[in-house]
Amino acid sequence: MDDDLDNRSPWRAQCEALYREHGARLLRLCRLLLRSSQEAEDVIQEVFLKLLERDGGPDRAMVWGRWLTRVAINACRDRQRAAWWRLWDRTSEEIELVDRDPTPEAAALTGETRNHIWRAFRQLSQRQREVFALRHIEAWPTQDVAEALGLSTGSVKRHLFRAVARLRETLGEDS
Repeated sequence: MDDDLDNRSPWRAQCEALYREHGARLLRLCRLLLRSSQEAEDVIQEVFLKLLERDGGPDRAMVWGRWLTRVAINACRDRQRAAWWRLWDRTSEEIELVDRDPTPEAAALTGETRNHIWRAFRQLSQRQREVFALRHIEAWPTQDVAEALGLSTGSVKRHLFRAVARLRETLGEDS
């Protein structure tokens, strides 16, 4: 039994390092997709539990950030498919879209503007929110977004184009 614990400790150490490296980013992404801080925290716990339970250990060559993101997005989708989600979603909280310590530019956004942006973002389809968040908020290249979501690059571009057009229309921009 001690041998199992000793063999797992390097893996646990790597999992902890991955949590420190990716946890905040994944939490932010899940908060955007689920519109709930508590639900996002629950999903992140599930994601890192799956990581701990995963075979392969610390020597396996993998781009863990992409894997963690894909698992997090799938976990968010699973929650949104649940019957209870539709009832709960009507009362979900609004997520803060700016940092708590904003830059001067971010501070210029008023509460009313943030709420308007948030409502516009919520009107996007689930796929459009995912693509928009990964491409513009996480700043991933189109190809990486496509791989993470299991889409073609053309499909990612199409969803992104429609999301941006919808946001512009909703927010009242002409260009």
